[in-house]
Amino acid sequence: MNIAPNTLPGALLTEVQAADFLNVSPRTLQTWRLRGGGPTFVKMGKSVRYRAVDLDAFVCQKLANSTSELSYGGSQ
Repeated sequence: MNIAPNTLPGALLTEVQAADFLNVSPRTLQTWRLRGGGPTFVKMGKSVRYRAVDLDAFVCQKLANSTSELSYGGSQ
């Protein structure tokens, strides 16, 4: 499933859509929710959703110019 590049910033994405957006598995998102270190999410009852703007922010937080800038303190 592909996310359209013009997805509204506040749009709520499912776990599968968010995983596709980040090019990770849904299981990775589940692990990040449990252990921390992943993107901000919205919990509504049993449903988990991700805002497109939060996924963009998560990606921006991970930007680096060299490997020496990266911290390897977990599954981030």
